[in-house]
Amino acid sequence: MGEAGPGPGPGPGPGPREAQEAEEDEAAAPGGARGGRAGPRGGIRVLKRNAKRAGSRSCQSRSRVGSRERTWLKGDVGRGCVYVYGRDPAAAAPSDLRLVLCTVDTQASEICDREGRKNLFLQLHGDLVRRLEPTEKPLQIVYDYLAGLGFDDPLRMQEEAANSDLSCMIRFYSEKPSQVEQLDRVLLSGVYSVRKGKTQLHKWAERSVTLCGTCLIVSSVKDSHAGKMHILPLIGGKVEELKRRQHTLAFTSAGAQAQTYHISFGTLAECQRWLRQASSIVSMRFSVVDLSCYSLEEVPEHLFYSQDITYLNLRHNFMRTSGAGSLDSLCRFSQLKSLNLSHNRLGEFPVSLCEISTLTELNISCNGLHYLPSQIGKLLNLQTFWLDGNFLTSLPEEMGNLQQLSYLGLSFNNFCELPAICEKLVTIDKLALAGNLLETLELAVLNRMSHIKSVDLRLNNLKRAAADTLEGNKSVAYMDLRDNQMTDLDLSSLVSLEQLHCERNKLRELTLSGFSLRALYANSNCLTAVNIYPVPGLLTCLELSHNQLQCVPDWACEAKKLEVLDLSYNLLLELPSRILRSLSLRKLMVGHNHLQSLPPLLEHIPLEVLDLQHNLLTKLPETLFVKALNLRYLNASANRLESLPSACTGEENLSMLQLLYLTNNNLTDQCIPVLVGHPNLRILHLANNNLLTFPASKLSKLEHLEELNLSGNKLKTIPTTVANCKLLHTLIAHSNEISIFPEILHLPHIQFVDLSCNELTEILIPEALPGALQELDLSGNANLVLEHKTLDIFSHITTLKIDAKPSLTADLALTSAFWSHGVAEMAGQRNKLCVSSLALGSFAEGVEAVYGMFDGDKNEELPRLLQCTMADVLLEEVQQSDTMFMSNTFLVSHRKLGMAGQKLGSSAVLCYIRNEVADPASNFSLTVANVGTCQAVLCRSGKALPLSKVFSLEQCSEEASRVKEQKAIITEDNKVNGVTCCTRMLGCTYLHPWILPKPHVNSIPLTVQDELLLLGNKALWEHLSYAEAVSAVRHLHDPLAAAKKLCTLAQSYGCQDNVGAMVVCLNIGEDNCTCEMHGLTLTGPGGFNSITTKPATPSCSSGIASEFNSELSASEVSSEVGSTASDEHSAVGLDGSLLPRQERRCSLHPVPPSGIFQRQPSSATFSSNQSDNGLDSDDEQPVEGVMTNGSKVEVEVDIHCCKGKGLELEHPAAEYSSSALGPENDSRLVLIIRRQNSVNSNTVQRGVREKCELQKSLSTCCLYGKKLSNGSIVPLEESLNLIEVATEAPKKKTGYFAAPSQMEPEDQFVVPPDLEEEVKEQIKQHQEDRTDQELKEHAVPLPEEFDTAL
Repeated sequence: MGEAGPGPGPGPGPGPREAQEAEEDEAAAPGGARGGRAGPRGGIRVLKRNAKRAGSRSCQSRSRVGSRERTWLKGDVGRGCVYVYGRDPAAAAPSDLRLVLCTVDTQASEICDREGRKNLFLQLHGDLVRRLEPTEKPLQIVYDYLAGLGFDDPLRMQEEAANSDLSCMIRFYSEKPSQVEQLDRVLLSGVYSVRKGKTQLHKWAERSVTLCGTCLIVSSVKDSHAGKMHILPLIGGKVEELKRRQHTLAFTSAGAQAQTYHISFGTLAECQRWLRQASSIVSMRFSVVDLSCYSLEEVPEHLFYSQDITYLNLRHNFMRTSGAGSLDSLCRFSQLKSLNLSHNRLGEFPVSLCEISTLTELNISCNGLHYLPSQIGKLLNLQTFWLDGNFLTSLPEEMGNLQQLSYLGLSFNNFCELPAICEKLVTIDKLALAGNLLETLELAVLNRMSHIKSVDLRLNNLKRAAADTLEGNKSVAYMDLRDNQMTDLDLSSLVSLEQLHCERNKLRELTLSGFSLRALYANSNCLTAVNIYPVPGLLTCLELSHNQLQCVPDWACEAKKLEVLDLSYNLLLELPSRILRSLSLRKLMVGHNHLQSLPPLLEHIPLEVLDLQHNLLTKLPETLFVKALNLRYLNASANRLESLPSACTGEENLSMLQLLYLTNNNLTDQCIPVLVGHPNLRILHLANNNLLTFPASKLSKLEHLEELNLSGNKLKTIPTTVANCKLLHTLIAHSNEISIFPEILHLPHIQFVDLSCNELTEILIPEALPGALQELDLSGNANLVLEHKTLDIFSHITTLKIDAKPSLTADLALTSAFWSHGVAEMAGQRNKLCVSSLALGSFAEGVEAVYGMFDGDKNEELPRLLQCTMADVLLEEVQQSDTMFMSNTFLVSHRKLGMAGQKLGSSAVLCYIRNEVADPASNFSLTVANVGTCQAVLCRSGKALPLSKVFSLEQCSEEASRVKEQKAIITEDNKVNGVTCCTRMLGCTYLHPWILPKPHVNSIPLTVQDELLLLGNKALWEHLSYAEAVSAVRHLHDPLAAAKKLCTLAQSYGCQDNVGAMVVCLNIGEDNCTCEMHGLTLTGPGGFNSITTKPATPSCSSGIASEFNSELSASEVSSEVGSTASDEHSAVGLDGSLLPRQERRCSLHPVPPSGIFQRQPSSATFSSNQSDNGLDSDDEQPVEGVMTNGSKVEVEVDIHCCKGKGLELEHPAAEYSSSALGPENDSRLVLIIRRQNSVNSNTVQRGVREKCELQKSLSTCCLYGKKLSNGSIVPLEESLNLIEVATEAPKKKTGYFAAPSQMEPEDQFVVPPDLEEEVKEQIKQHQEDRTDQELKEHAVPLPEEFDTAL
């Protein structure tokens, strides 16, 4: 307190009107004289802002804090501002918004006194609104909220609190808002003539009338959703027609102080519709009333007139314990049986509830209770009692009187032992104590509770089970011990145990009784032995995946009723023949083991599902398909299969196989005929095998085929008989050698087609495409050219992926050759894709990159929002901070989600590559941040290096403990409040503080050993390990094909959800250097020293796309070559020639900063407006690497200098000589040609664009070439030309190319020794002649800019 408001300061500030309002407010405030000291409430200052002018209706509006207010705020981090809304800002009518400047010590009562209001209300996440206590401090509440999100800098929290976007998460009201939308049960509504009262004292007026739920709501037309509302309860009232006025109804409420509203309708039909609806409401007698989530403090008075209410739901309100309509009044409901008061912030158990003797169900969960009163023993009829999510440590002895209590919920409290009172509650059959603090399971105590049949002890701190006696327990049939810390478990004394859950412990050995056991779930432990005696004759389900078992237990082979057996992710070396001969087994999962063979099948078995993936199998049993006639699902992916067993031995085929996954094996064309023996196949995956052809006659017989995946083979065509597969809806055939588009566009049900990374050249399409077609992927086909007519036909497809042509602008840009990327996203078996990716290969104003992936689980809105906004937020944060920029990027993006982020959430991972500002001489650094389940993995020297942290309840024990301490309810499917398994996400603000947006941040320097950066969502990493993902794509040079392969593998390994993968090929090494110190310094035309120009802003292309007129020669075009990486600003002006140009460095060797480090975009361009070099060509062949398009030639190259063998470095001096190369220099010029592609690459553009124009000459560099008739260039012998070198670059079939770390012979161009001297002399002579000519023409010669990557 005692802080004065800001006085008028100089310089620009608020506009005239705003300044006038501020001055008026300051003059009106106590002690608010200009320049004077603060009065008694000097810590408060109110600034009026008109919401309509300031744009308060939008949660994305800009801050309304002016310059004077900011000056005042900077004086102390304890100062700040809160926005106070007078009405609902979402209403159609404008509302007044007040900006209150205060301190962290300012109480709500002081703000209310200053505003002339009685109360101040707080709304979180656009949901519930509660009244602040007079002593609560609003600004401190905001700061505590921001600190809870993850902000830790007081100055930054002060800045965030002043941002109006924060109102979507936390907002203050001067009066409680009332919204019709809250009722959410609108039956009828309209604008009619209304008169209040039975007499003629009131006049008729036009009003908005709504019949909602059981009430009639009347409000003004202007403020129908935010203004003052008159609510007329109709329960027990009456509605009747007025005879003296046509089409008019009289609505009257019940009770002694009944009110009446007369409403006149326009037509008879409308009047009768309202009469029928209102009459049914008036005559109803409600027994169930749901008032949850209404921000109520008291029960509406009219409800007490209905004595038929037996069920009352007041969940998620702020009910008061005393006063009119409070909890003390609930005893007036004489027939109330069920009462729900959960999430009401009670703090103490309302003793008045113990007087409602008719209660049979009471839910008082999540109210912060620390104890129960002794009067609880009066609820003798209570049968169900929920006390979850409190702080209880014990129960009163009086609860022993509740002899009818059959269920007692004590989960997520602070109990350290089983409550002894439960021994007296003999009617309880289930003990729910999940999420407490128990460390020892006392079996002796359970033995004394002979009435308990079900025990839920998951998410405790159990370390052992203690049995003091050998006495057996014959009552407990169900036990849940998931997510504890037990290492050994012996429950053999529980002879009646039927089902046991003990997943995610640390068990090494498990011992059970098999007398009654029906189901055992012990996944994700360290089990090496499981002992069950006697043999469980009733066992039907056994799940032991993710353990360390080396053999199948003998008792499992003898279980006669076993139907489901899951032994995946173990160390099995062999499978007993008795398992496969089982006459009861329906589902067998033995994937991810070390099986080398399977026992032969001699008898018919009822097996329906068989998972054998990720083993060492070279063949399957010969009689598998003959003896397992019921087999419908077989997954044998990731083995070493070279052949398949026959499906039938005779003419009759009885195979029922429908789903067959054989991806990532060694299968050849010889296996295709075997598939014909499975005519019922619906899904067939044969990706990543050695298929060369797919016989047309065989494919035609698979008429029931719905999904076909043939990617990653060597197919050159898809048979035309695919047209016989009338039910086919998905065809995936990327990464083959297909040159002819298959005849699939005639199929009526085709929805998804992926033919990317092939060799397609043209597409023959029908006049009308199938209406079901949703996605067509043709990217990565370098030779494919689509005509405008074809594109028009494809225009109705939801998603069409093709290679984008490079952006041909005056300021062409060069995306860094240090990295290239590919993205793949597949919807799987879901109808919509909820995964989005962010890929900016050229970011900001330097050689930087940003990559990200966002997974919305079941919503697609948030991933798309983050895809569009997160890069901009990162750019702003990098400029503000070099330490907390990544964490703040996530927190600000969380805020900018606005109303969309209140109910929806998304996982996210963001990777930022840049040079370290603190150490510019260092290499690149990679900063990775993530929330949720999206992850990033770095491939370093062939090894997988995880960079992210999985924030889920199952995989992060620290987060699970945090959520438990904050009293969230974790449901049995391991989800926070039954919504999500993630503990940190962007969005889902209504689950605060359990779900937080603060990311895990990891920064690591990049080295030459770093090869790949992999990004993926939850579905990808659930089915691929880090090591497998790295080894699967490490050898691929095309990042698009690599990303596609990862998604295909995930789908073949069992993923049915959305899957997304991004592969970034890294090439961080000295061979990417573009410094002048590592290359040759060429002078500008005319012998003048070159000076730097304003670099071109990066475009959306990831390579160089240069466009030439067909009349130009390449020798003339090479007059301009921009630098590939520059950290220097341009020197432009008349005196530019007098300033020596600083040495140009690349990102591997940056110039040490002399002052402020500044980033600049890189560029490399080729341009010329000179024509006709006098050379002709008629019969030469087109040059490889040059694409012709009409009269223009498009070249895609990326030129970088590299130290060749014997190459000597020439360091530039302060003044450059007129000749770049002297006769004494015998170094050889080495060029590396890198080819890039523009797909999935974008650029965040900053700075000013300027087209670089140079003086042209017929002999610009004295390098000659021969022009083809189509405009291409053929290099002559003994010539050196940059563009000609580019044209000789080998043509890459794929759309991407990862630059190798070592030079390859085909990528080098070495100047012959016998030509070096001649070239040097020609350049020197040209420069001298040009100098003399220009000195004669101009008194003050202006140097021409000339910069090159050499």
